[in-house]
Amino acid sequence: MKKFSPFILDSFDLKNKFLLRNILLLGFILRLISVIFAKGFGMHDDHFLVIEAAQSWADGTDYNNWLPSSGATTPDGHSFLYSGIHFLIFVFFKFIHFNDPQSKMFAIRLIHALFSLITINCGFKIADKLAGKKAARLTGILLATYWFMPWLSVRNLVEVTCIPLLMWGSWIYLKAITEHQKHWHFLIAGIILGFSLSMRFQVISYVIGFGLGMLFLKQWKPFLLVTLGAIISFVAVQGIIDQVIWGYPFAEFREYIRYNLENAYNYVINPWYSYILLMLGILIPPISFFLFFGFFRTYKLQTAMFAGTLLFIIFHSYFPNKQERFILPIVPMFVTLGICGWYKFTRISKFWSRHYKIITVSFVFFWTINILVLPFISTMYSKKARVESMIYLSKYPNIKIDLLEDIYHGTPKLSPQFYLRQWMHEDYIGQDFPFDTLKKQLENRRTDQYPRFVLFFDNRDIPKRVKKVEELLPNLAYETTVQPGFIDKLMYWLNPKNVNETIVIYRNKDFFPEKIE
Repeated sequence: MKKFSPFILDSFDLKNKFLLRNILLLGFILRLISVIFAKGFGMHDDHFLVIEAAQSWADGTDYNNWLPSSGATTPDGHSFLYSGIHFLIFVFFKFIHFNDPQSKMFAIRLIHALFSLITINCGFKIADKLAGKKAARLTGILLATYWFMPWLSVRNLVEVTCIPLLMWGSWIYLKAITEHQKHWHFLIAGIILGFSLSMRFQVISYVIGFGLGMLFLKQWKPFLLVTLGAIISFVAVQGIIDQVIWGYPFAEFREYIRYNLENAYNYVINPWYSYILLMLGILIPPISFFLFFGFFRTYKLQTAMFAGTLLFIIFHSYFPNKQERFILPIVPMFVTLGICGWYKFTRISKFWSRHYKIITVSFVFFWTINILVLPFISTMYSKKARVESMIYLSKYPNIKIDLLEDIYHGTPKLSPQFYLRQWMHEDYIGQDFPFDTLKKQLENRRTDQYPRFVLFFDNRDIPKRVKKVEELLPNLAYETTVQPGFIDKLMYWLNPKNVNETIVIYRNKDFFPEKIE
């Protein structure tokens, strides 16, 4: 009788198909598609706190006013590691005269795509150690092809970029503990986990849980060496850099803790179970329920990783400020452990040996949904209208000032000036910035300090809105209309709070009498 196989992919020959290198190739191809097509940026943080900041430093300015040289008197609470790496990359690009913004971002996405393969590689190897080759293969394929992974892997989010380091450090520890390797391997594991922590401060909950798991197992020397390694790398990054910039170590880390404690209730507040519901949703039920069940069965299988993952989820579920991206660093480890626990359980379960068709149907449903959604998300040009409007305006020299008008929302969304290839001041008209406020501001300026362009967000009632702005800027001329991408339109239709709508651009003819083609 054929041995019971609980996973639909087990019908493939392990010797010839879907080995690690093939899975990595599959993951890279999907990420390369995102590198080519998934332009733009996903959220505020992955552009304005990374790309905009780093490029401004490379240009000799300071977009976010984070540095003492720009007049900042206190730290802002952001680690300089990730943005600093981008600063060095942009300085190199500038040195070789590689200046086109879209080309530079193509290179940045490609670097991130290659870096993200570490997650697939380590997830596969962890699962192989814990539950065997079949579980490893499924883990690798899921990490390579989950509908959100290729797109997220090429974004400039610290919540995503810290994942390969978290997975890598955990894998080195597992390999060292199971193969009885030399003690310095644990030190290396700690150093890598420390870099992950420097990338995303909230990873500290995983590192603490990881350490508690080792203590529970009485792994005294591994615990001390992993802890020492994490301290060494964290001190080297956060201590030395902040000492140079601010004159004392851990300045940004301290400010990060202070700010988040004082502003815990000033952002998105959701119930404690919101991250559980989110993970159940994005991991696609009913497979997501299998993963949760499997995860909780790994508390003995791999206590350190289980404890780190669990504490990460508990901390974020307890902390009031809950934004979807905050849970991302732990998702690949959760999937890896979930597959291992579920796979080992189904191998011994009499119920599932008699009802394996339920699992087969579940995976058919999962792959159907995943494959249908994957092409749309992997190729999503996010925030297209905002990016393309800046690219369009980049042909005009010395813009200096523009006006963003969005009367349907509180504050118009910032323009990604990285694509403009010049730095400018922005005026606003919105629900939080009334027309009369701007009028008073302009009354105190010289006419050469007036906006050169007006960007109207949303194409509703454009003639009426233009007429109103002409009370301040009477010599406006229609320039162009920039449309959002398909997914941006869909997101705006589903929830108008997603400000991804059409942008209508008008030119101030007092500064640019003729349209530049």
